[in-house]
Amino acid sequence: MSERTLVKNLAALEDGPVSVSGWVETVRDQKKVQFVVLRDESGAVQLVNPAVRELVDDDDPESATKLATTEAISALAHGSFLTVTGALKHDERVKLGGLEVRIGALEVVSESLPETPIAADSSLDKRLDWRFLDLRNPKQNLIFRVQTTIEHAFRQYWIDNDFIEIHTPKLMASASESRAELFEVGYFETTAYLAQSPQFFKQMAQPAGFGKVFEIGPAFRADPSFTSRHATEFTSVDAEISWIESHEDVMALHEELLVAAFTAVKEKHGEALKEHFDLDVVVPSRPFPRIPLAEAKRIVGERGYEIPRADDDMDPEGERRIAAYVKEEFGHDFVFLTDYASSIRPFYHMRHEGDSSLTNSYDLIFNGVEISTGAQREHRVDVLIEQAREKGLEPEELEFYLDFFRYGVPPHGGFGMGLARVLMLLLGEQSIRETTYLFRGPTRLLP
Repeated sequence: MSERTLVKNLAALEDGPVSVSGWVETVRDQKKVQFVVLRDESGAVQLVNPAVRELVDDDDPESATKLATTEAISALAHGSFLTVTGALKHDERVKLGGLEVRIGALEVVSESLPETPIAADSSLDKRLDWRFLDLRNPKQNLIFRVQTTIEHAFRQYWIDNDFIEIHTPKLMASASESRAELFEVGYFETTAYLAQSPQFFKQMAQPAGFGKVFEIGPAFRADPSFTSRHATEFTSVDAEISWIESHEDVMALHEELLVAAFTAVKEKHGEALKEHFDLDVVVPSRPFPRIPLAEAKRIVGERGYEIPRADDDMDPEGERRIAAYVKEEFGHDFVFLTDYASSIRPFYHMRHEGDSSLTNSYDLIFNGVEISTGAQREHRVDVLIEQAREKGLEPEELEFYLDFFRYGVPPHGGFGMGLARVLMLLLGEQSIRETTYLFRGPTRLLP
């Protein structure tokens, strides 16, 4: 590999020889001097070349080389990839970083077509068609650097707290909760299903004695939804822990994890996020506010909004309104809505002792949007069977899962959280299409 210097590292170098590689962002081809803004994955730098428009001496090799370089720069198309060797010079008059590279030699590694198919004002859908070009934008690049920092902070927290990382299968013999929203795939002589979540498998780790587990991996929902927060394939952040007393223990874990992630993002990307997103990262204080769902419904009702649902759930507008209330009353961007009705929760959520109409569960709302569901799980096999039947599920179809509980299992609970939603809401973006590397929805399978 050549001795390439990243743009972000140029400022620390003294004036002198340097080699940089990247793609052409702009070219200013003036009569006497040429300027090229070269961008790589870390930043942009100005390249400068004194233009030679004609040969002074036909026998002068140096003059011929300078003419060839000038002509090559004049022919450069936006997006072409270059390697340039030259002389680094610090000059405070240069607006772009206070330095420039005087071109000595230029190699066009890969030419670009002269007209790009997207522009700064292209629609999101058009930009997604040409995602590899869209991602050259420094703002888009930053999204995935922030994502990397978040995931690293999650893992660091988990490792520091003695969690085990697992990788669960995404091909399942039966549904994890119900047959709704499942993708069926042919599997030799039978049918398999793409996993909606690692729920059953991360629970399996509890009787296995793992204690605390986590996974960051893909999940699939055959949901024909076109909202800004839904996808048919998404990255799910999951954790499950043993020996809990209630869902309160899961919420405490959830808080600590997010505080660790937001702290890391603020420390590493605070300045860049201010520049590109006009965003000041706020690390949430603990504990996050907690409001039982019934009380949250009462609050939004008193504030003039009646939830137009026939079931016992909260709708997206209700979530926005309760989040606005929490922001006003507590100055907090997060709120746990707790104690959901058993009628709208999966069969494996533990129900309140003495009130089976409620569950030991929660949804976590961030900036008005639900990003996660968590709960204490039911670990008594006889109760699980009864609750499954209440949901219209046949215990015979769940035998592999029910077996987990027939040989001893500790009280446990956990959560699943959508990574792209967290990013979307943190960065103030309007759609998870912006915060998903390659989005998949009902009408998008390419690129």
